Amino acid sequence: MKWSDLNRSSNEILAVWPQYRPLFERWFMQELVDNGELSPFWRDRMVPGDNDTIFSDQYPDRETAISVANALNPSLRQALSLRSIDATVKRSLELKIEKALQAKLRLQDEESLMLAEALRRHAHENRPDAAALKLEPQSERYRQDLAEQLADMPYLKVVKVGRSNNRWSHYLLYLRPDGIWSKPYYATKKNAQIAERAKIANGFDLSASDHWGKTKATIRQLLLPRANQLLQLASVQRMLSDALANGERVLVSNGIVFWYEPDGDIGWQVKETSSAGRSEGATIWKEGTILSTNHGRLVVLPYVKESGEHVRGHTKNGPGDGRALPRHPDQYVDIPFSLYDGDLMIGLFGELPYE
Repeated sequence: MKWSDLNRSSNEILAVWPQYRPLFERWFMQELVDNGELSPFWRDRMVPGDNDTIFSDQYPDRETAISVANALNPSLRQALSLRSIDATVKRSLELKIEKALQAKLRLQDEESLMLAEALRRHAHENRPDAAALKLEPQSERYRQDLAEQLADMPYLKVVKVGRSNNRWSHYLLYLRPDGIWSKPYYATKKNAQIAERAKIANGFDLSASDHWGKTKATIRQLLLPRANQLLQLASVQRMLSDALANGERVLVSNGIVFWYEPDGDIGWQVKETSSAGRSEGATIWKEGTILSTNHGRLVVLPYVKESGEHVRGHTKNGPGDGRALPRHPDQYVDIPFSLYDGDLMIGLFGELPYE
């Protein structure tokens, strides 16, 4: 197929963002396409080459890919602002773009945080010696490759391996209950994704092949005690003290909420974010506030529906928690919140000093 055969020149591109593909170990740029009366959709971004050829827009690392996206998105926003379309339609598109980009960035930040904590939990674990690994005879050729990956992540139970003649030909090895690594299984797009998810899930002693949304929900619960430990770090105490001095009482980053409770000498505590119904990935209403009428452990952030309706945030308990302890009406609080970059929480989990 040639570039001219794609017939993409008439498409209105609203935004771009990279997505990692484990099978190829590269970041592929995706583009958000205006779909008229229907919702915009993501597709792979293709670029023209010499002689009417086509290339996928791909990058070797996340930093480069995101840098390219951040450089291109402002010009795409500018192009939308100059379009001669109904103002209501234009505003709706702007909200949909922000929602789509927020969802992708929050997903990547959250999984980076989970990976950082998985690595931290096993940082002092003994690394297996390459010669001591037990493998099926068909997997012997991958012994060194396997050992190198286990040196970084000794908790892995499924590993993607394989390199021949300076070209990747991927296979998966599975750790059997008897402690022997399986014969190699050819890597497909689906099981390469499982091997990538194992870098997170196996670090929490969870299966990488289970429902990924449920697995991450479990990990969020496991992260809360760790987040509570952060309150004891001098660097975090300094950060929260600075925030309180600036009038900030709710700080949000990567699903973790630092919440200041002035009554009862409680001070700073940790809660977690929760979506309201179908609002997961919805555009966060940054000017909105959180009305807390109870002491629930979950915080639903204020968000904007695609219709433009603004929904105020609130606190609640999760399923199985029981009814959240209500506040006295005199103690209802309507609190603004601050969104912190996802890298902040990842850094805190690594106990990096607060600058």
